[in-house]
Amino acid sequence: MSKVIAITNQKGGVGKTTTCVNLAASLVATKRRILVIDLDPQGNTTMGSGIEKNTLRYSVLDVLTQRVDINQVLQINTPAGYDLLPSNSDLTAAEVELIQVDKKEARLKIALSQLQHRYDFVLIDCPPSLNMLTVNALACANSVLVPMQCEYYALEGISALLNTVKLIKNNLNPNLVIEGILRTMYDPRSSLTNDVSHQLVNHFGDLVYRTIIPRNVRLAEAPSHGLPALMYDKHSRGAVAYLALASEFIRQQEKK
Repeated sequence: MSKVIAITNQKGGVGKTTTCVNLAASLVATKRRILVIDLDPQGNTTMGSGIEKNTLRYSVLDVLTQRVDINQVLQINTPAGYDLLPSNSDLTAAEVELIQVDKKEARLKIALSQLQHRYDFVLIDCPPSLNMLTVNALACANSVLVPMQCEYYALEGISALLNTVKLIKNNLNPNLVIEGILRTMYDPRSSLTNDVSHQLVNHFGDLVYRTIIPRNVRLAEAPSHGLPALMYDKHSRGAVAYLALASEFIRQQEKK
């Protein structure tokens, strides 16, 4: 059975999608079988994986509403090298469509049980808010990976997220844990960045990945080409950093 990891932070613009796409591609490079689930109505993970979101016949919304079987939505072997459950702006209707259905918090978990055994890891890109989509992700995940910028409001934001995880753990998913905290868009020239980074390590210890993702132009450019940084420019600092993260991630899994 695969391990399901929700990549989430209730604050936007912290590198959730970048981390989902690039960690997935880096894990594929280590010969792991990967499924990515795009649960953000913006569909950026879908586009960044080389799939045109505006021409989709079915999206993950159809999975959540049980209109079609999950296998009809699945995009096999995308240009990024992993399988994908894609999304687009149709997903904004999920909150309304799921409000009165049975087991609304478990719709993704129920659907995923059909094909989870095919993969080593399932990575879920969550929207930057606590809504029914995020609840579905956290309800079916084994763990939560938190990308965050080392800036003034970051520690406050992560406290709110940890409270959310605790709430889900107490009510829906007793086995949910924090997988790790990833420092993204890191600029070592900033004293504030370094101060917040030290605070994170002091407070959360081994939960903070040793790998740090730098600010990198190639990471920002790659999505417009529908590719992870590893395929766009494998020698870029961003691509190398995500390969290092994948190695650290796998070492941790082998210890568990």
